[in-house]
Amino acid sequence: MATVTGTKLVARRSSKYLEEPLYKRLFREGTKPQSVRQQLEEFLKSRKRVYKWEVDVSIRRLRGQKRFRPALKLSEVMAKRGMNLTLSDQAIRLDLVAKSRGISSAEEYFINLPESAKNHLTYGALLNCYCKELLTEKAEGLMEKMKELKFASSPLAYNSLMTLYTKTNQPGKVPGIIQEMKADDVMPDCFTFNVWMRSLAVMNDMSGVERVIEEMKRDGRVAADWTTYSNLASIYVDAGMFQKAEGALKELEKRNLGQDVVAYQFLITLYGRTGNLVEVHRIWRSLMLTHPKMANVSYLNMIQVLVNLKDLPGAEACFKEWESNCSVYDIRVANAMIKAYTNEGMLDKAEAVKKHAKMRGGRLNAKTWEIFMDYHMKKGDLKMAYWCADRAIKKGKSHGRIWVPPREALITLMTYFEQKKDVAGAEKFIELLQTVGKDLGAEVFEALIRTYAAAGKRSPGMRHRLKMEHVVVGEETEQLLESICVE
Repeated sequence: MATVTGTKLVARRSSKYLEEPLYKRLFREGTKPQSVRQQLEEFLKSRKRVYKWEVDVSIRRLRGQKRFRPALKLSEVMAKRGMNLTLSDQAIRLDLVAKSRGISSAEEYFINLPESAKNHLTYGALLNCYCKELLTEKAEGLMEKMKELKFASSPLAYNSLMTLYTKTNQPGKVPGIIQEMKADDVMPDCFTFNVWMRSLAVMNDMSGVERVIEEMKRDGRVAADWTTYSNLASIYVDAGMFQKAEGALKELEKRNLGQDVVAYQFLITLYGRTGNLVEVHRIWRSLMLTHPKMANVSYLNMIQVLVNLKDLPGAEACFKEWESNCSVYDIRVANAMIKAYTNEGMLDKAEAVKKHAKMRGGRLNAKTWEIFMDYHMKKGDLKMAYWCADRAIKKGKSHGRIWVPPREALITLMTYFEQKKDVAGAEKFIELLQTVGKDLGAEVFEALIRTYAAAGKRSPGMRHRLKMEHVVVGEETEQLLESICVE
């Protein structure tokens, strides 16, 4: 209702107001961080007015896109300009502070709130922050305080704590939390049952998992939704109980009354994990009927599942269909196909996909080159593997992301220079690595020292260099240092 009212207000707003809803302005050029930041800065500099509902929608969408810093900046600036913060706004602000500036800043924000704003919402937001940061003692302490203040009457706080226990390998504590909820007459929700089942599964208590489902049915207050059965199916798949998993997937399908795309993706993924290719294709056809215009991620998920099931022709057909319909060429989808081909040793086809992706405007990324690096490394062509690693590092930097080779690959490449007695190549590689990572570790420098020794070259400043890098080498390498550090 608020959105409808807001739309009417936009239609008759004066020149003092932004000419379009704020959330439309922010995402006018898509969801890329740079364009969103630019649109936000332009709006803030303009000093144009907007309605509070627009700010609320904008912050919600920014959070949904994980653009926490812009969301926080918008919230803070609008508050300074006189926008009143509700108690819910305060809780959202606390969460944004934690995600943007760290937990200490969130604690400071909470402490400085007026007492009237320290309610179940802001306490719950801080508890959620502690749980996400896996700060068990602080979370447990705050939960006790919330109970004293009667702020733990909803399942949200308990769910956060149970999720924390699951993530910190303490699943045995979850049943105790369930008993507390029952004792305090706190009504559970679907998430409560899901995390309860998952904790029992971690402890290999499959009969306990099934008792939870039965209790949910008997209780009747909380209706199982599709997430309940996707969770149950995943548990069965993990346990290798494929027949029961498929039974749960049938229940999932029955409950997907809203034709949720995410539910379809779970169905495809989980049927894929049971090895049921027929059902994977059936669900895909059903998804295409209900959602003719699908997002890139749906194609990506389908291709990955088909590749895992060794249905390469099916993956190729799906990829061609995506290419003919996509409005934005998502390199992740191309990468999935490239990886499928390299896994099968089909380098020519992988190269063809890469070439065509560039022609279609796809931006090759570090992952693209990592896939080719892995292929050449497995084939023993370390010269090409190094070239691909070099491209991957540089691509990562150009996209504002850090990529470094996995440890095993890194050592293999350094061994390649050692075998070639290529000091210059090893030094050039290390120089490149240091542009994306400070701590390369002792193994890298030990390989470098062995390369110097193999090449019969000296490096008088190597000991000082190791000291500056805070690297301590082993005894064998220490002996080699004696020979290469000679003036």
